[in-house]
Amino acid sequence: MEEEEDDDGGGRAAGSAAAPGRFVRCLYAVGFLDLFGVSMVVPLMNLHIKSLGASHTVAGIIGSLYGVMQLFSSTFVGCWSDIVGRQYSLLACILLSALGYFLLGTSTTVFMFAISRVPVGIFKHTLSISKALLSDLVSERDRPLVMGRFNAASSVGFILGPVVGGYLAELEGGFYQTSFICASIFLLNGGLVWMLPWSEENTGNKEHHQDKGTNSFSAKPNHDLHLKSATNGAMTNTNLFQSPWIQVATVLKKIKEIACSNLWDIFLVRFLMSVAILLYYSNFTLALEERFGVKPLFSGYLTSYSSALGVLAGCLLGPITRLYHHNTYRILLHSSTFTCTLILLYASAVNMWMVILSSTFLAFSTTIGRTCIIDLELTIGGNEASGTLLGVGQSVTSVGRIVAPLLSGIAQEFSPCGPPSLAVGLALVAILIMNANKQKYCSHGNVKLKNQ
Repeated sequence: MEEEEDDDGGGRAAGSAAAPGRFVRCLYAVGFLDLFGVSMVVPLMNLHIKSLGASHTVAGIIGSLYGVMQLFSSTFVGCWSDIVGRQYSLLACILLSALGYFLLGTSTTVFMFAISRVPVGIFKHTLSISKALLSDLVSERDRPLVMGRFNAASSVGFILGPVVGGYLAELEGGFYQTSFICASIFLLNGGLVWMLPWSEENTGNKEHHQDKGTNSFSAKPNHDLHLKSATNGAMTNTNLFQSPWIQVATVLKKIKEIACSNLWDIFLVRFLMSVAILLYYSNFTLALEERFGVKPLFSGYLTSYSSALGVLAGCLLGPITRLYHHNTYRILLHSSTFTCTLILLYASAVNMWMVILSSTFLAFSTTIGRTCIIDLELTIGGNEASGTLLGVGQSVTSVGRIVAPLLSGIAQEFSPCGPPSLAVGLALVAILIMNANKQKYCSHGNVKLKNQ
């Protein structure tokens, strides 16, 4: 057991091929650069589109269209990565996202701004495909640890990006320079992915999945969600150049299999917890000002403080999973319960110290919960269909992003504490659903432990 924990850079156990370790480290870099580039540009977009003469309504519509494109494309792109292979789908998404940010850097009209958001809205799923590739490379036992480190690396980019973007925005033509730099970062990511030793990864990955194949299980007996092991590496030339209509038909078939599976409760838990967390943050700055007279600057510092703690939480997933004997269900249940309690503490806070206390521990519980829900999806749904499962999960989260602002607006009509109070109720429902399905989750957890 101790030898299994000595991995190659967070990848596979010692004694296996070196390629997975290199892949894992490179994917950490891809995640960091991805969010670093994006977070440089996104905070500046509203200012730029208003400088082009757009009204608040037009700016809101363009922002909503981007969210809608993400909602519908995430499942298709994730499933497509299962069919055509991670290498080609990840490269395509990176390069087309780079094109979108390059067009953004040339946008001198509102129309061009809107056009630039189309390729990004459809293909900006690089992080999801990277996570699917990570799930292909590592064992189920190591997956929460590696996913946590990947999220931590990405979060560091998200923390540093706005600082660099804010500095560049002060320069003449700063937004355009920032957009071009973001496009260049995506091109750098594309080169990094292209130079990876894919031939070595395919050999090691096939052996990895053959070892797991005899112990695989489906989400539903009549609807097998598992693919052939070869689809998790690079796809064959025959599949790559097959008719686009055949690829579309295959994608639709796999999405139907997911829809007909018994994963509805997992996705419902993810939806409820996502909406609960979004409700917590939805009026955070405004509520602190109304309740305690705190200025927005302090709220910004508190948010950055929480983000930094989230990075630390990602690095602590290894010791936590070992403490729980790699039982993802228990970690998710306890982190969700802790999240619900902390949001309740925030909603009933009588001073800022209680708010700071809740924010401190909430950064840990939400980071751990996000990683565990993904691991539970892959464990129950089948790791070999990881792209599809992660894509559906992203779509579920996107629906939450659409619903949460509406619920927050209604709740704020009653009280500044309305959104977090509603969040507590939704989190309680998610906890009840997890308890009601405890037997199913625990049975999969036991199989997972026996396999390792």
